[in-house]
Amino acid sequence: MKKVFGIIHFLFYGIFVALVAIPKSNRLQKAGAIDEKRSYADMISKRWSKILIEATGSTVEVIGLDNIPKEGPVLFVSNHQGYFDIPILLHHLPKSLGFLAKIEIAKWPVISKWLACIEGVFIDRNDIRQSLKAIKETTESLKSGQSIVIFPEGTRSKSSELNPFKPGSLKPAQKANVPIVPITIRNTYKILEANNDRNIKPAAIKVIISPAIDSNTISNESSGDLITKVFQTIKHNLS
Repeated sequence: MKKVFGIIHFLFYGIFVALVAIPKSNRLQKAGAIDEKRSYADMISKRWSKILIEATGSTVEVIGLDNIPKEGPVLFVSNHQGYFDIPILLHHLPKSLGFLAKIEIAKWPVISKWLACIEGVFIDRNDIRQSLKAIKETTESLKSGQSIVIFPEGTRSKSSELNPFKPGSLKPAQKANVPIVPITIRNTYKILEANNDRNIKPAAIKVIISPAIDSNTISNESSGDLITKVFQTIKHNLS
């Protein structure tokens, strides 16, 4: 019964987002009040995400919040086990966040419009030209002060396994000269994906935030070496 009420609460808050939060964010954007818009959008994201997580009955333990640089934007690089990775990171990371999300999410009503409000970028990895454009937009968001989360595996693993990272995934951090913060998420797939994407069940989630890789290291390393370093960091925390 608690789960049912939680889902209803999430859906009603979604109506609020569609009718109030999205128009207000767009007005602030058009007025050039970017910092105010980001602060407002972040508050809404964290509330909406909290409602959804609580509806699942899951618990979330976050380790390493002190590893996140307090000043300036960062590129958060996370493994991707399931759909609930996004609300969990939105709620628990103490920065205004955008996401590099796969193009399929652009078809979801309200969710896609809200991702646009938080400066999310949609990427079609089957379209090289569009992918390059998405990487460029992500870089520009970082340069403008917005932190971004990317899932370099490209899609959900739906398990505890870590899939290979897509080439060039970390280019935005190198081009924008911002720190990279590796994030390891455990057990989110148990909420939905382990149940054939049909039933939501509670899970004990753990989020491990590793020390930031600073801008100097990023600029001095090749793309391949950087991907290997971040991949190994995340993989180590999954074991």
